[in-house]
Amino acid sequence: MTSFFQNTVGLPYGWAWFIATLIGILVIALPLMLAVAMIIYADRKIWAAMALRRGPNVVGPFGLLQSFADGLKVFLQETIVPAAANRGLFILAPIITFTVALIVWAVVPFQLGVVLADINVGLLYVLAASSLGVYGIILAGWSSNSKYPFFSAIRSAAQMVSYEVAIGFILISIVLWAGTFNLTGIVEAQRGVLGTPVNGFFLNPLLFPMAVMFFISSMAETQRTPFDLTEAESELVAGYQTEYSSMSFALYWLGEYANVILMCTLNAVLFWGGYLPPIDMPFLFFFPNIVVPGIIWLFAKILFFFFVFSWVKATVPRYRYDQLMRLGWKVFLPVSLFWVFLVSGVLMWARVGF
Repeated sequence: MTSFFQNTVGLPYGWAWFIATLIGILVIALPLMLAVAMIIYADRKIWAAMALRRGPNVVGPFGLLQSFADGLKVFLQETIVPAAANRGLFILAPIITFTVALIVWAVVPFQLGVVLADINVGLLYVLAASSLGVYGIILAGWSSNSKYPFFSAIRSAAQMVSYEVAIGFILISIVLWAGTFNLTGIVEAQRGVLGTPVNGFFLNPLLFPMAVMFFISSMAETQRTPFDLTEAESELVAGYQTEYSSMSFALYWLGEYANVILMCTLNAVLFWGGYLPPIDMPFLFFFPNIVVPGIIWLFAKILFFFFVFSWVKATVPRYRYDQLMRLGWKVFLPVSLFWVFLVSGVLMWARVGF
């Protein structure tokens, strides 16, 4: 696109790059905002179905406009800042959370060659950017100058740091096997796993346990049930969001769901083939001339993982905090660390020999 603006429109390289990058950002960010609104609707519908209720069904056809009505409602409400709060940090905190939830999408490959920034350290960028989200929560709890939000922020920091350590070791196993930090390279490394027509590391018996652990860790990282100890209503009211209202609260809400979609995407990209079809065979065996775009496969996998996220939230009771930390530090951390040595040993034996 940069070359188009440079050669066809006649813009200097700097302006051509800037406009092309801005368009790329909008092409990702605007549909993502729409997806967040619709995914909230889907989440509520899934919970309702599992509880034998109807869910949103009044605003718009089948209730499809309910999320937009809720957004308009919070937009028209007054933003209330507590008198004892640090006003600047109180307003900045939800902006940080929402922004961090968006910037990670810059390195997500939607199809071969369709990525905003195809950098060689894409996985490191994901880890670095996503870990910044804890600052928005810490600032919210501290700047509110209120007891329950502060307790929630400390809980959240401990929870996110705990599971980020395990996630880091899980991703080391993926990097060792794929031989690259580039997300497109990791997806391409999942073609024909173990000499089969199946695409995805989940078929690899060495990496399947890591896929399960990454999925559970991603729920803890996004503070979804059964790991939503930062918003345990019976203990902390609404946690670090207690003092927030209007659009400040909405930014946290949108950021949470954007993070959930991101984690669903990372599950699909890192372990389940990303934009690759599940099986490298003619579509349905009956229509060999039909080629399904990679972005459709990626979206289908994202929706599947989001359904599982909602399924777990609707059916699994909340953990106690000691159980949450025990799972992260005494189970996931040692197992993922051992798995790094195991994968390294297998690769050394397979590629070099002893």
